Amino acid sequence: MVSDRTLITGRSSLSTSAGSRKVTSNDAVLDSVSQLAATARDSRALMAEIVHRLQRERAHYHWVGFYMLEGDVLVLGPFIGKPTEHLRIPLNQGICGAAASTGETVVVDDVTADPRYLACSIETRSEIVVPIRRHGVVVGEIDLDSDVPSAFTADDRALLEGVAEIVGAFLGKNEGTGKSDQ
Repeated sequence: MVSDRTLITGRSSLSTSAGSRKVTSNDAVLDSVSQLAATARDSRALMAEIVHRLQRERAHYHWVGFYMLEGDVLVLGPFIGKPTEHLRIPLNQGICGAAASTGETVVVDDVTADPRYLACSIETRSEIVVPIRRHGVVVGEIDLDSDVPSAFTADDRALLEGVAEIVGAFLGKNEGTGKSDQ
């Protein structure tokens, strides 16, 4: 069953037409995410806009989503891409669990070779998971899958770590206001 958290099912047509698209710089994407954070009504709205923005700007981002911590379980938030059965992931499972548990970005160039990978799509070949911190404590993460092997570069990592920092700052700044509720 697909949760009501699904924003879009299926892939964006942009994800298959990379050859003709101009790539926006990381700085420009981060500036646009900062602008979204400045005007977002709450964290869910911000995350929903971010998943759309990231997939639109990077053709190799086939699945983009947020998982937020509730106790010792990661709970799926806004995402774009094919539906997933992984709505809740314990911290001791998968690449997502590893990233949240260690507080470190995890890049997997070949998910078929990593025993931690929780299969979502038979087409997925690589994954990157970046923790989100609020006041220095991991509270969630941004998870991206690509159908391309070794898809995530140092530039992707820098971009996504910047996005995670913006989201973490938004959550910290809006704590107690209702805007940071997941």
